[in-house]
Amino acid sequence: MTQWYVNELSKLTKVSVRTLHHYDKIGLLKPSIRLANNYRSYSEKDLLKLQQILALKFFGFELSRIKTLIQEEINIYDHFRAQQKFLEQKVKSLQEASQTLELILSESDSNKSVPWETILKLIEDYNMTKELEHPWLAKVLNSDELREYAHFEQSVKTRFTESQKKKLEQEWSDLIAQVEANLDKDPSSDIGNRIGKQCMDLVNSWWGKKHAALRTAIWQKGYQEGKMEVDPPLSPQVVDWLDKAIADYYRNRAYNILSQVETQPSDRVLMQWEELLEDMHGHDQALNDAFYEIALKDDHVSTAAKNWLKKISK
Repeated sequence: MTQWYVNELSKLTKVSVRTLHHYDKIGLLKPSIRLANNYRSYSEKDLLKLQQILALKFFGFELSRIKTLIQEEINIYDHFRAQQKFLEQKVKSLQEASQTLELILSESDSNKSVPWETILKLIEDYNMTKELEHPWLAKVLNSDELREYAHFEQSVKTRFTESQKKKLEQEWSDLIAQVEANLDKDPSSDIGNRIGKQCMDLVNSWWGKKHAALRTAIWQKGYQEGKMEVDPPLSPQVVDWLDKAIADYYRNRAYNILSQVETQPSDRVLMQWEELLEDMHGHDQALNDAFYEIALKDDHVSTAAKNWLKKISK
């Protein structure tokens, strides 16, 4: 069986000795053969492992992720698909930067002053986005959503103190524990409605109305599709149960409001309806319009309530 000292493996693979020592130090690739003179050397299996590391590095995987991929029994193709989307997003971001520079050049006069304010704003957006370029974000957000998330994350630093953030994180952990303890219950039960309300109260306090569409996108494309890497982790069963509980909570709330159309003043019902839409979707008119269309097709909504909805939408 062929074996190599570190300098020999370095010459063979064109990987520096310093890099191989680093891989050894972090537990990514350790020489597996211990010789009689107490020196260590690399085996053919180690060489194969190094080739895997180099291939994954070429595709942009971080070393911590590579260590997980080559040590655990997991479906690496799922990670390839996620990384491919991540790289697509990076390409798109670079293309956008190139197009923006092209636009600046086409609209600027070389004899006039450079539009530094515009350029600095572009650099600021780029830097914020770059800081957030992690695989789980690339799996979830498109370029516009990623940019909005960057701004949202900046706003969190000013809206909450560290103690407030820790309190919200603990409340979220407690909520997930409640869901796990009630997975055998019907999410449309009273318990489900209570947890659904508690969840959305917590979510809205964190995201605010302004970013309602963004958090909806993250929930739908991230949590529901199992692509979010969060702590505590959410199992598909928890996500499915919570999703149904939230939907039923809002559905019951909508039914209750619309049932008052014939018995309560229109302005009072309208105020409740607008509060519901704001809680659900913030200021996203597209999501509100979609909910409006669903209500018009719902057999549980009375004809009078549907006529009222048509009236207020004009």
